[in-house]
Amino acid sequence: MDPTVAAIILVAGLLLLLASGLWVGFALLATGVGAFVLFTDAAAGPLMATAFWGAGSAWELAALPLFILMGEILYRTRLASELFEGLAPLLGWLPGRLLHANVVGCGIFAASSGSSAATAATIGRMSVPELSRRGYDRRMIIGSLAGSGTLGLLLPPSIILIVYGVATEQSIARLFLAGILPGILLMALFSAYVVVWARANPGRMPDREETVDGQAGKAIGRLLPILLLIAGVIGSIYLGLASPTDAAAIGVALALLLARFYGGLSRAAFLDSLRSAVRTSSMIGLILVAAAFMTTAMAYTGLPASLARWIGGFGLAPVALIAILTVFFVVAGLFLDGISIVVLTASIILPLVQAAGIDLIWFGIYIVLVVEMSQITPPVGFNLFVIQGLTGDSLIAIAQAALPFFLLIGVEIAALVLFPGLATFLPRVATGA
Repeated sequence: MDPTVAAIILVAGLLLLLASGLWVGFALLATGVGAFVLFTDAAAGPLMATAFWGAGSAWELAALPLFILMGEILYRTRLASELFEGLAPLLGWLPGRLLHANVVGCGIFAASSGSSAATAATIGRMSVPELSRRGYDRRMIIGSLAGSGTLGLLLPPSIILIVYGVATEQSIARLFLAGILPGILLMALFSAYVVVWARANPGRMPDREETVDGQAGKAIGRLLPILLLIAGVIGSIYLGLASPTDAAAIGVALALLLARFYGGLSRAAFLDSLRSAVRTSSMIGLILVAAAFMTTAMAYTGLPASLARWIGGFGLAPVALIAILTVFFVVAGLFLDGISIVVLTASIILPLVQAAGIDLIWFGIYIVLVVEMSQITPPVGFNLFVIQGLTGDSLIAIAQAALPFFLLIGVEIAALVLFPGLATFLPRVATGA
């Protein structure tokens, strides 16, 4: 059968399965089996076993459940509240004042948890009631939280960068390095927007924040534990003392030590952390191995090669290809979560990207930025659901509040295209390439 017809049938079947509410991993498995049965003479069983083993046995993948567990432990301790209370006195002098606590707090927590959902939930649990009590504009509170929560995808140790690294066989340590400058730039863009908004809307904020002598010193003391945790995890990787997997284990140990010292982690909370980490890791693992099997099935149908030839026939410049892919990923984000987007499209898109001469480390940061946009895009934007659970506001209202930050991520993507060194400079310096 013509590969184009086969592609249409398989994509339509996958969309129907996803629309039916079937788990993404099982939908991918069913599509892969269907591809083998309908369009090839190969036996699906042995190839499924090979794909499962190849995708599931990567040593780098061991970092995933450990970083997830670290984030879950931090989420359930007093360290998160210490973070917010430590930031508040240091940011009161800026235009926008404590609205910046959402941006900076999410950035710092993202650099210790690796999870977008955990970042939005943890910081939002503290900032939404506190900022509302102080008289800040609710729409801006929610919008800045929704946008800044996505930093958990970009700043190391990012879970989705680990998934991308495993799926594309790229160095996770280099991907972590590549995410630092774009992550800092995105935080700067968000804070700049808060400053501009505050200047334009002075009546939608409290008149001033009370300050007390010696607050700055106490604030730094409250921030110190989580900054030490970040330094221990990320520093051990970049100094060559530990692999990402070893660093993840260090992170869990440090999180447990800090939780023991500061309190807040009961036996029940620790068991909840373990259960939640197992559920999340199992979900991601199922998607990864199922996507690997579907990738194998697609290769047997000839779809990736045909698609690459078809798009290659247009002779698109790299910038034009990125523009088309951005639209594609944003549309895909309306229906799929970020990890599913990465593993589903890796096998089909990567040949096109490599043929266009695009650096795969750079492309990893680009695709994470686009996935960040999907996190705050209805109807499947996961951060929107997290914030809805915290606030009780409607999904549409939260999406509208997040729209300026969605557009700012688009500005960041444009900057990444214009200045690719934002993503490639640190990995190049670290490796001497």
